[in-house]
Amino acid sequence: MGRIFEVRKSTMFARYDRMAKQFSRIGKDIAIAVKASGGDPDNNPALRRAIQNAKGVNMPKDKVEAAIKRALGKDKTDYEEILYEGYAPHGVAVLIETATDNPIRTVAKVRAVFNKCNGSLSTSGSVSFQFSHLGVFKLDPEGLDAEELELELIDHGLLEMGEGTDDNDEEVLVIRVPFEEFGNMQKGLEEKGLEPKTSEFEWIPQNMVELSGEAEEEVLKLIAKMEEEDDVQKVFHNLS
Repeated sequence: MGRIFEVRKSTMFARYDRMAKQFSRIGKDIAIAVKASGGDPDNNPALRRAIQNAKGVNMPKDKVEAAIKRALGKDKTDYEEILYEGYAPHGVAVLIETATDNPIRTVAKVRAVFNKCNGSLSTSGSVSFQFSHLGVFKLDPEGLDAEELELELIDHGLLEMGEGTDDNDEEVLVIRVPFEEFGNMQKGLEEKGLEPKTSEFEWIPQNMVELSGEAEEEVLKLIAKMEEEDDVQKVFHNLS
């Protein structure tokens, strides 16, 4: 019984840490969006997107409103978005999206994780060319005719559509568009009365690296350590 309790306790804390990380990431997205275009989501597509994503991870409405209020206040934190590029062990390409108020601190932490996990921090552009920067929308598939919707969205920049899962492991309909077509697709979905569970930019690898055993564990360790850093928003890689 004691062992079962410990496992449940560990799982509970893992879920709490995951939720806290999600809330922190979206809070920074809100701050960046508000700084760029103000606190009215009707006139700020980036803020509207951040609020949608907050709903997707069950972030309470009062926390969203508090984040907007903070971003509008005198004591707001100014975040800068920086993409870091590097390699994990065994040649696995890694991209790290960060939101930071102190780039010197952030690059030091990112470099430290690479060094501790036998990876290496690279220069800008040396890794990202191996990925496609796409807009990704995830919809609740219930009540949707996927084939009909696919045809309707072609004029809004649709690149591909398929089945997938969200951060809560729930089934979703995944829509991908080129980076420059993100706003076009966002507008198209709104016109159809469809509110995505999440809508974000992602780096999709063009080629995958297959590893197994200890080699795979080494890479996963680096990715996990990187995701734990407070300034890190997302980590993308080409490990199969």
